[in-house]
Formats: sequence, structure tokens, C-alpha cells
Amino acid sequence: MDAPQRERVVLVHDWLTGTRGGEKCLEPLCRRWPDAKLLTLLHKRGSVPPAIEGTRVHPSFLNALPRVEKYYRYLLPVMPFAAGWTVTDADLVVSLSHAVAKSARPPKGVPHVCYCFTPMRYAWHMQEAYFRETGFVGKLKARAIDTLLGRIREWDRRTASRVTHFVAISNTVRDRIRDCYDRDAAVIYPPVDTDFYTPSGEPREDFYLVVSALAPYKRFDLAIDACARLGKKLVVIGSGQHATKLKASAGPNVSFLGWQPDEVIRDHLRRAKALLFPGEEDFGIVPLESQACGCPVIGFGRGGLAETVRPLGEASEPTGAFFAEQTVDAVCEAIERFERALDRFDPRAARRQAVLFRKDRFEQELFSFLEAILQGSPTEVRKAA
Repeated sequence: MDAPQRERVVLVHDWLTGTRGGEKCLEPLCRRWPDAKLLTLLHKRGSVPPAIEGTRVHPSFLNALPRVEKYYRYLLPVMPFAAGWTVTDADLVVSLSHAVAKSARPPKGVPHVCYCFTPMRYAWHMQEAYFRETGFVGKLKARAIDTLLGRIREWDRRTASRVTHFVAISNTVRDRIRDCYDRDAAVIYPPVDTDFYTPSGEPREDFYLVVSALAPYKRFDLAIDACARLGKKLVVIGSGQHATKLKASAGPNVSFLGWQPDEVIRDHLRRAKALLFPGEEDFGIVPLESQACGCPVIGFGRGGLAETVRPLGEASEPTGAFFAEQTVDAVCEAIERFERALDRFDPRAARRQAVLFRKDRFEQELFSFLEAILQGSPTEVRKAA
């Protein structure tokens, strides 16, 4: 679908410091509107795909701070001030937000569509997970933090009124939008590159795999401890603020590879016995990339994972196994249950499940939705699966 040349589109993204799930959603928008203005808090040049780099990127004043990409998460208290964007010339504003991007103020009468990864999880749903491990609590009293986050929640709820249409990345996030903002949302699942992530046809090897940014709330300590207890080999691909602590607690059965190129990730997904995914995610692209390679997923059966994996014991063609509690015992039981039922897992079924979330499906649904809004008649978007 070709975009009309007269459309003046402004894109808003929280920050551009690397290529993760959010940037994979932003990239098709930048390809469709290469002349768009792109507002963001931070831009680390060269950290995102060429289609994003090629837009007119306008970072906030925070970008002038030296080496800010190393510590920007600690700047949460000033992010609302830095995100004081008022758009003056546009036919459509599209924000992709899990923090402050949705606060952009559109011109009067101009639609603002927010593709919402989640309401700001730092302030709403995962306060303890984010601040317990960072040392922030040690510097400020708990009451001060509660007061600060309370004010941020008020700001976040208030600025939701600047959005005319919410689109959620999952039904999990749709429920959070209702809870936090008292607004409804369409659901359009993010894109999965099923053309790149494909099976190899080679036999699976005897190791489990973790692929992720290593943040405390993702609970990869459970995967490490469970594999240690069961004597299973575990390979960890990723980096983040929790990496040092995870390495300190890991035994000789765990290999940390740091962050790796997509080709290396694909190679491991093609060979691993299963992906371990013990956190509660808003959606979770990696489990679908895993299934696209024919690799089953063992994970916490809440959040986005419950919408993307067909679990053992419930599905006729399972693509993974769930555990109901975030404990080492529960993870161990799920791994053992998975291994007892290995013959139930067909790589072709996993692949079929992943293809439901392919990139062209995402682009067709999102651009149809945006086009309908531009024409004044937004339509309901069906779920992919």
C-alpha cells in the first residue's frame, strides 16, 4: 500500500539506543514515511537500522549529556520534562511508547495513535523489580521514591488524554491500558521475522537457552538456579544491568556469551533443546523467534507468553511448557515435564504458530488501521492468533 505523498506524519519513540522489539515495530513506519520527523529522548547514532537513522531524528536536551546512553534509566524523574513535545505541523502523530512517547501533544483536531508496549512499567506494575536491584533505594528513602512515582503516575495518566487512539501489543497490555488510563485499545501483535528465523533441520543438542536483555524483572536467576539443580547445560545470550550478579551466582554448567549478532542467536535457537523464558513479558518476541526456528519454549504462563505459546497439557500440538509460579521448584518441574514429553513437540507445529505473527501481517494490520483513522473511520483489528 503506497502512502499518499501529502501525509505529514510525526513519529515519537521513547529512545533510540539499540535495536530491540520496539525498534522492530518502528522500522516499518520509518520505511513507509522516510521523510517523517522522529521525536525521541535520546539517539545513539548508528544503534538502530538505516530506515530509522534516515528519518529526521530530533532528540531532547538529554541527548547532550555525556555518555547518557549508559545511565539514562536513572533520569526517569526528568524524563517528563524532556518529553514536552508539542507537535505543530502534522496530519498524523504516531507514538511507540513504554515510557513517555505517548505524552506528545498533537495539533488540535489531529489524531494521535499510540502503539503502546505497556503503560510505564517503572511506575505502575514493576516498581519493586526495577528499583530493588539498582541501588536507587539505597540513595533515597522509600517514601521519597513512592512520592516520586506517584507523581509520575499522575503525569502518565493525565497525558493519556493526548492520545486519540490506543493500540496495544497484546491483550495483556490492553488490560493494563484499561486499568491505568481507563481507555480501550485495539490489539495488533508486533512483527516477527519468520523469513530470517527458520529451522535448520539438524538434530537438537542437549542444552537450554536464554536470549534477552538481562534485567532483574526477567527473572533469569530462576533459569540459572533450575539448570544448576538439574545438572542441565545453559547458554545465556544477552547483557544488561543484572549480568554481573547472574554470573556471580552461576555454576560451570552456564555459559555467558554476552550480546550476539542475530545470526548467532538464530544458530543457537536452531540447536537448543528449548528456550527458557521465566519472566512476565508484555508480549515477548524472542519466544516467537524461537518457535519460528522450531525450538520449544519453557516459560512463565502469564503475560504475553500465554498469547503466543501453545502449552503442553492444553494444546493438541504443544509448542512449549508453562509453569505457574516464579520459583526454582516450578521451573525444575516444567523442565522435567517437558523432557518426559519430548516426543509431543513437533518443530513444524512451532513454526506454524510463529508464522501467525509474521512481519507482513503486522504491517497490513497497522497500516490499515492508520489509513482508516486518516480517512476518519477507524476499523476494528482482529487478533493474529
